[in-house]
Amino acid sequence: MAPVATNTETAAVNKTQSLKESNAKMFNPFYSPAIADDGDETYVHAQYKPFFPDLSWPPLEEVEVTERGLLADPEKKSLLTAAKKVKHYTPTIGTELSGIDLRQLSDSQKDELALLVAERGVVFFRDQEINIHEQLDLARHFGPLHKHATTPIPKAGIEEVHVVYNDHSRRPDPASFSKLELWHSDVTYEIQPPSVTSLKVITGPEYGGDTLWASGYALYSGLSPGFQKYLEGLKAVHSAVAQAEGARAAGLPVRRQEIETVHPVVRVHPATGWKSVYVNPGFTRRIVGVPKAESDAILNFLFHQIAENVDSQVRFQWEPNSIAFWDNRVVMHSATFDFWPATRHALRATPHGEKPISVEDYEEQTGKIAKDRQLEVWKKQGLESQLNGKKYNSKARGYND
Repeated sequence: MAPVATNTETAAVNKTQSLKESNAKMFNPFYSPAIADDGDETYVHAQYKPFFPDLSWPPLEEVEVTERGLLADPEKKSLLTAAKKVKHYTPTIGTELSGIDLRQLSDSQKDELALLVAERGVVFFRDQEINIHEQLDLARHFGPLHKHATTPIPKAGIEEVHVVYNDHSRRPDPASFSKLELWHSDVTYEIQPPSVTSLKVITGPEYGGDTLWASGYALYSGLSPGFQKYLEGLKAVHSAVAQAEGARAAGLPVRRQEIETVHPVVRVHPATGWKSVYVNPGFTRRIVGVPKAESDAILNFLFHQIAENVDSQVRFQWEPNSIAFWDNRVVMHSATFDFWPATRHALRATPHGEKPISVEDYEEQTGKIAKDRQLEVWKKQGLESQLNGKKYNSKARGYND
């Protein structure tokens, strides 16, 4: 005869089952694409609302990529003289160009844009009438286009477009993610992660919904020489698993089998020759070949530097028809979720870059010495004599603002 459960045991079982069901329904929205849709088919951009086709794509294979920044005039005269105004947001990252129509760029100006983005991390334009097909054509100049395995494409059916969409029908749940987790560089788990990526906002709130970017160059420059050298010898695992599982948890298809890929912790940008820390909270899982406690401590430190060091960040307030170009190889980014119940709708074009290259491999393959961006900037400013070969020779001082 089977034992009879007590009321206490029955309550415990029910509670456990309830928790399991609750956990199954709660998933990190960073890894589960937004499926909000208020059903308004009269919305002017309804054809670009999110759509999740149930397709099966083969694994990505390595493809040849031409680094357009290497072909550019280092002074970028063709691009910069065409602008009515060049505005740098911070000394480290972020530049806005005014008076340029992206639809009219020549090939030489496109190459110079690639170099400017490589140097400044992210470049902004406003009042751009460029449509998504023209945006994709411009993106193809920088490399073959990436198709995302889990996130939505437009209802119009353009597979190379990544749709960012939120409206009043889905309110973000802050209980399911921390702000630090939202920092990422796009799909770094791919064999050839993205290079010069563009995002155009087509509908946005009056205020809120800003995006922030953080410089991997500046993160590297801010470290001690000994720690820089140590990180240069490390590699880390970048994983698509959580994103695939998040899509499945939301009942959405995974169009390409998830992968994990090993990349150098410090990579070198092929156009600038500058070193950049290349890890991010969104997709980097562990450092290869070191004890877990050591891996966790290093990654946690770097992740907090990305999210908390405001000297390395820039923040952009979008307007409809604003577009940003950023280099996913050397910056991380995060969006603010402060605009509900307003609608925020954007379209992204994402070219593949080269396989991330370590400092050692870059120097061996090119015969060049990889550089620290900050030191190179100071040298250009004529400060080399004041450095005396040391990065940290200044006296301690207070700072008030």
